[in-house]
This record gives sequence, structure tokens and C-alpha cells, in this order.
Amino acid sequence: MDEWARAAATRLGLDPDDIDIPLILDLARDVAHGVARPAAPLTAFLAGLAAGRAGGSREAVENAVSDVTDLAKSWSA
Repeated sequence: MDEWARAAATRLGLDPDDIDIPLILDLARDVAHGVARPAAPLTAFLAGLAAGRAGGSREAVENAVSDVTDLAKSWSA
């Protein structure tokens, strides 16, 4: 997983050290269990997009992930 994350980050012009794998995997787990399994990759993309639009800092990523994790944990569709 680490090797893939580093390769993908590099290919996308990102600093591999900025990738918080456990944070994203926890997000995917919470969304998969709280919403639906197919919602996990979509939500990870949306969180990344929101973080990027908010400046792309580690804090922006953590805020976006926190927001959608809270939503997933309270989801009842």
C-alpha cells in the first residue's frame, strides 16, 4: 500500500509525505459501513477535492475527512 501511495502521489505531482494513509482508510471504512461500500471511493475523492479547494493543507484534508466521517456516522438512509 505504501509503495502504491508513493507512486500514485508522485505521478499526480503530490508530495508522498503528505498522504495520510490511515486517515483515508478510516474514512473509507466509516463510509463503507455507515453508508454503502461503493460510497467509500466516491467520498474519498470528494474529501480530497474539497481539501484541495480549501487550500490543500493537512488541516484542510483533516477537516474535510472529519466532516464527511461525521456525516457517515450519522447516516440513516
